[in-house]
Amino acid sequence: MRARAALVAALFLSTGAWALDRAQVEKLASDDNDEKIAAIAALVAEGDPKAADVLKQAAEGEIELDGKKVEVVVNNRVRGRIAEALSVLKLLSEDRNERLSAAKALSGGADAAMLPLILKAKEKEADAEIKALLEMTAAGVQIKSEDKAMRLAAIRTLGESANPNARALLTEAAADADEEIKLEARRSLSAVESRLVWGEWLGLAFAGVSLGSILLLAALGLAITYGLMGVINMAHGELIMIGAYTTYVVQNLFRGSGFFDWYLLAAIPAAFMVSAAVGMLLERSVIRWLYGRPLETLLATWGISLVLIQAVRTLFGAQNVQVENPAFMSGGVQVLANVVLPWSRIWIIAFACLVLLQVYFLLTRTRLGLYIRGVTQNRDMAACVGVPTARIDTWAFGLGSGIAGLAGCALSQLGNVGPDLGQGYIVDSFLVVVFGGVGQLAGTVYAALTLGFANKLLESWSGAVLAKIALLVFIIIFIQRRPQGLFALKGRAVEA
Repeated sequence: MRARAALVAALFLSTGAWALDRAQVEKLASDDNDEKIAAIAALVAEGDPKAADVLKQAAEGEIELDGKKVEVVVNNRVRGRIAEALSVLKLLSEDRNERLSAAKALSGGADAAMLPLILKAKEKEADAEIKALLEMTAAGVQIKSEDKAMRLAAIRTLGESANPNARALLTEAAADADEEIKLEARRSLSAVESRLVWGEWLGLAFAGVSLGSILLLAALGLAITYGLMGVINMAHGELIMIGAYTTYVVQNLFRGSGFFDWYLLAAIPAAFMVSAAVGMLLERSVIRWLYGRPLETLLATWGISLVLIQAVRTLFGAQNVQVENPAFMSGGVQVLANVVLPWSRIWIIAFACLVLLQVYFLLTRTRLGLYIRGVTQNRDMAACVGVPTARIDTWAFGLGSGIAGLAGCALSQLGNVGPDLGQGYIVDSFLVVVFGGVGQLAGTVYAALTLGFANKLLESWSGAVLAKIALLVFIIIFIQRRPQGLFALKGRAVEA
């Protein structure tokens, strides 16, 4: 073993290009893992950039210099310390992004042996964001020190942080046997929690808006079809699923091309048109003959939903398929230390707002919208003045189905796509429509956002299952008291 260590040292130091400690280099080839770990820490403490090359080669199990290879045996423990050491050494990089990445990697905790170089990097660092991360990392190491003064200083430093990791470290320190440390830790913990609570509320609000936008997309099409024709369409969820699978097919067509990140530009109109075509076909072939017969319509559309599910299973298989996010929808933006807003959710919120604006414009500024509103308010009078009510039924059902397809396109960006995708949204969609008021666009928007916020708030208190039960009970009581929903129809439609 000593001969091998000497050979390693000789290889590293023979050219004079290596200024690393000879004794520590020898320990890298030791059979004692504790000696190897101590050597790793010592090489890092030197702060020599050449140490990174040495450690990378050691992690690979052999070191090659001057054409000669020397075996270095590493286990998972040693390999983990090498990985941590390489992260610490990146703090000396000239590249700001590399230093930031290393500081974030170490913010979860670092070995005490790495503290000297972390402190050195902190003193040299000019970037405020990186320096703050290094201060917290150093304090996280120092809070476990045997030196009481150092621990108190670390506790005060952590008390100025808004990082969730600081709360965990201070919670542990607050249970210390030393009364002075315990008191200081509790004071700092209170300060940290008061900062974090704002981030938690912001995250909860964003989650509520995100869920509300998804519910809005899922329910918007149903609000049109149910509000216009009074059709309880149990296949609405499957129209959402068709939009998601259309997105999957378009994605596969773009795969391998140089325009993969732009596949959504083709998937969005494709999802709308395919779902709209299926909806119009259903209206023409089945639903048209069942108007005014709600029970038969419900049973027929439920049967159609089963047929569509089985058709998708036959074409694509029973297993879920994956739709990849474009590059611009990956990652997130960090607004606070404990709040990261995913880009996928942000884009879907923007998409829901755009769809809502387009639907509003179509219903209020176009001839089709005028006809739809006319048929909704008074079908017989609209027919008397020449409105082709049967054709409007088909176009309106196609519009609602197409919007369901857009909802499926958006949902495909949040998770895997499967034949049962729509089943999870059909009940929520009906709740949104009934709660907001049948045939009321504004009511659908308010209901979607209200239920989204309420659902996330209740989930944070009682869990997902109890939150769903509580919302359902609330809707039942609300409808008993106000059957017309949040926004009631006004005018002659009510009299009719």
